Amino acid sequence: MIQKNTVKEIVEKWLADKDYFLVDVEISSDNCIVVEIDHADGVWIEDCAELSRFIEENLNREEEDYELEVGSAGLGQPFKVPQQYINFVGQEVEVLDADGTKVKGLLKSVDGNDFVVTVNEKVQVEGKKRPVKMDVDHTYQMDKVKYCKYLISFK
Repeated sequence: MIQKNTVKEIVEKWLADKDYFLVDVEISSDNCIVVEIDHADGVWIEDCAELSRFIEENLNREEEDYELEVGSAGLGQPFKVPQQYINFVGQEVEVLDADGTKVKGLLKSVDGNDFVVTVNEKVQVEGKKRPVKMDVDHTYQMDKVKYCKYLISFK
C-alpha cells in the first residue's frame, strides 16, 4: 500500500515554489489517492492536472497500482487547515461548536489555533425591556469545533 507520507512529500515538493497549499491527502485501502489543494484565489484545473502528472512521475505504477484524484478543497466543505481560515477572513461562515451549537457570522480574525466570528444576535441590555440585536464576537479553537465552513451566498 502506498504511504500517505510518501504522497505528502511528493505534493510538498510540487508546492514549494507556488502559492498553493496542501489541504489533505487520503488513501483508501484499495490505493485510491485523493489530494486536495487550495489557493487564496481559487484552484485552476490546469494546476491540478500538472500536480497529478508530477505525482504520477514520482510514483511507480509497476510497483503498486493506484487511482489518483487531484482537486481543490470543496467550497462548501469544512475547513481542514489554518490557511483556509485565513483565506476566508471577512467572509460569512457557519460554525458548529463542540456543544452542538451552530452559529452563522463573519469570520473576523485568525490567530494561531483561535478564530473569532462576529455574530449578530439578541442581547439583553441593562435598562432595556427587550433584547437588542448587536454584533457579538465569539472566539473558538480550530481543534475544538466540529466544523467551520464558508457559507455560499447567492445574494
